Amino acid sequence: MHVPDGFINAPTSAVTGVVAAGAIAVSLRGARRELDERTAPLAGLVAAFIFAVQMLNFPVAAGTSGHLLGGALAAILVGPYTGVLCVSVVLLMQGILFADGGLTALGVNITDMAIVTTVVAYALFRGLVKVLPRTRRSVTVASFVAALVSVPAAALAFTFLYWIGGTTDVSIGKVATAMIGVHLLIGIGEAVITALTVGAVIAVRPDLVYGARGLQQRLKLRVNGELVDAPGAPGPEPAPAPVAARSHRKVWITGLVASLVLAGFVSFYASASPDGLEKVAADKGIDEKAEEHANADSPLADYGVESITDARISGGLAGVIGVGVTVVAGSAVFWSVRRRRSENTSPAGTETNV
Repeated sequence: MHVPDGFINAPTSAVTGVVAAGAIAVSLRGARRELDERTAPLAGLVAAFIFAVQMLNFPVAAGTSGHLLGGALAAILVGPYTGVLCVSVVLLMQGILFADGGLTALGVNITDMAIVTTVVAYALFRGLVKVLPRTRRSVTVASFVAALVSVPAAALAFTFLYWIGGTTDVSIGKVATAMIGVHLLIGIGEAVITALTVGAVIAVRPDLVYGARGLQQRLKLRVNGELVDAPGAPGPEPAPAPVAARSHRKVWITGLVASLVLAGFVSFYASASPDGLEKVAADKGIDEKAEEHANADSPLADYGVESITDARISGGLAGVIGVGVTVVAGSAVFWSVRRRRSENTSPAGTETNV
C-alpha cells in the first residue's frame, strides 16, 4: 500500500508530513518506556523482519497481490510506540533506497501504514486480551484479529486522504468500495503472518513479546470442587529467567537469518501482480497523475541491483542489502532511545524531568 508521488496533492501531503513528524516525536518519547533490556535488542530486528516479509507479495484475487504492512506485528512484539518507529524506519529505507513509496508522500505512508495500523491494531489487541482467557493462545488469537482489522483500517484511512486531497476526479464511493474490499482479503494474509510470528516467538520466549507481559495464567488447583490459586503460583508477571535463558543472542540470530532467507531467496517467488492499492489505482484511474519517483535512478530501485542482469541474484542481493541496512539503521535508532532513557533515569529508578 505504498502511496507514490502524485496520488495525493501537495497541501494534504504536507499536513500528513506534519502529523507523521509529530507522531514520531511522541513515539520517540514513548519508546523510552518500552525499550528495556528485552525489547531494545530486538526492535531493530523487528524492523528488518518487516522489511523482508514486505517483499513477499502473496496473491489475494485475480491479478492482485498483497503484502504485510507490519504495524500490528511490531506493536505486539515490541510495543505500540516502538512499533510506529519500526514501520517508519522500514518506509524510510524503502523510499530512499528502493524508490518504493513517494518521497513527498512519505508523510502519507507513515500516517497510513505506521500510525493507523499500529494504533488500531494495538488498541483492539489490548481490548481482546482483557476479555479472553489469560493464555498464550489468547495472545495469538488477539494478534490475528488485530492484524486482520488493521489492514482495511489503513485502506479506509487512504480513502479519507484521497477524499481530501486526491489529484484525480474519481468517485469516493468507488474508491472506498474497491480499497476496503481488496484489503479485507489482504488483511487475512496479514493476520496469518502476524499470528504465526507472534505464536512462534511466544512459544519459545514469551518474555520477549511486549503484548504478552502480565498475561501469564495462574496455576489452579481443584479443592472441594472449586478452583483456587495453587500455593506459590506465579503472579501476573513471569518470574525472572536465569541469565542464560534471558540471552537474546539465539533469538536475534535466528530472526536475522530468517529475514535474510526471506528477502534474499524466498522473495524471488513472490507474486508479481500489483498490490491492492496499485490495482485499485489502475482500475479506477487514481494513478493518472502519478509521478516518477525522485530516486528512480537509485542503484537499488525496484528491489534490484543495478548492473546485475540475473533477476534472481539481483533481487536477492537487493533484499539482503535492505535487511542489513534496515537492521543497522533501526538498531541505531532504538539503542539511542534506550541510552537516552538510561541517561534520564536516576539511581533510584525514577525518570528525571527534562
